[in-house]
Amino acid sequence: MPAASVGIVVFGDVIASRRLPGGVSVDLRSLARELDGAFEAERLAPFGFTQGDEVQGLLATAADPFRAVVRAALRPAPIGLRWAVAAGGIDAGDGPATERTGDAFLAAREALTRARTRRDDLVALTGDAEADGLLADLAPLLAVLLEDLSERQRELGRLLLLDGLRRAEAADRLGVSRATVSVLADRGRIREIDRLARALATIFGRGVARLLGTA
Repeated sequence: MPAASVGIVVFGDVIASRRLPGGVSVDLRSLARELDGAFEAERLAPFGFTQGDEVQGLLATAADPFRAVVRAALRPAPIGLRWAVAAGGIDAGDGPATERTGDAFLAAREALTRARTRRDDLVALTGDAEADGLLADLAPLLAVLLEDLSERQRELGRLLLLDGLRRAEAADRLGVSRATVSVLADRGRIREIDRLARALATIFGRGVARLLGTA
C-alpha cells in the first residue's frame, strides 16, 4: 500500500460513566490543542473533537500514537477516555481529523465498539495479524496502569515521561526528597508505564511496516 495513502487514526472517546457535569467540550478542546503541539511535525491533520464526546487525530505512519494516550492520562485533571488506534488507508483531504475518512477511520470506529463490549480502554490495530495479536493482549494493560495513578503520581509521571526530567530534577521541581520521588514512582509504576508504552510503539511500528511492505 503506498505510504502516502496510509496514516494512523487516533480516537479518544469519553467514557460515559465518567462524564463531567455540564459536558467536557472545554477539556477536549484543551487536549486537542496539547496533542496538536506535541505531534506538530508528525500529524497529517489537526486534532479535533466532537462536542462532548471524542477527540480525533490523524498521524503519519512513523509517529508513536501511544504518546497521545500517555500524555492525555498525565494531565492534571484527565478526562476518562477509551482509546482506539488504527493504521490503514485514509482518503485524500486537507481538513481536521474530524472531517476525514477512510479505512483506518472505519477500523478505529469498529475497534471502539468492540472495546466498549470488552470494557477495554485501549485497543490498537495495524492490519498485521501477528502484531495485532500482541496488541490485543498488551494495549489494555497500559490504560489500566495509567488509570490507577494518583494525582501526585500523574504529576511526577508528567515530569519524568513527558518533560524528560531525571528523578533528582523532578524532586527539586516538586519540592520533595529524592526518596519521596522514588516511592511515588515505584508505587505508580512509572517505569513500567514507560517500558510498556515503548514496547507497544515498537510492536505497532513493526505491524505498520509490514502493512507498508517495508519490514
